[in-house]
Amino acid sequence: MPELERPERLQIMLTVDELAALENWRFEKHMPSRSAAVRELLRRGLTADGFLTAAHGTKSRDFGILPRSADGDGAVDGSSSSE
Repeated sequence: MPELERPERLQIMLTVDELAALENWRFEKHMPSRSAAVRELLRRGLTADGFLTAAHGTKSRDFGILPRSADGDGAVDGSSSSE
């Protein structure tokens, strides 16, 4: 069996709304797969400037891809949703 080009697997947990946002972005950008969309978003994020560094003790749940809703559901991402 040939060796995989990308042998490492990364598993992340998303809310239903976060997955919908990813899928909507993927289709708007004509990405061939969910994995390709995630890799493109990672590439963009890794090359971006102007983001805060996480404070000591910050939890994974404190980072999301959607702004927190008025009723307290959703995740905090520290950015605006105007893009």
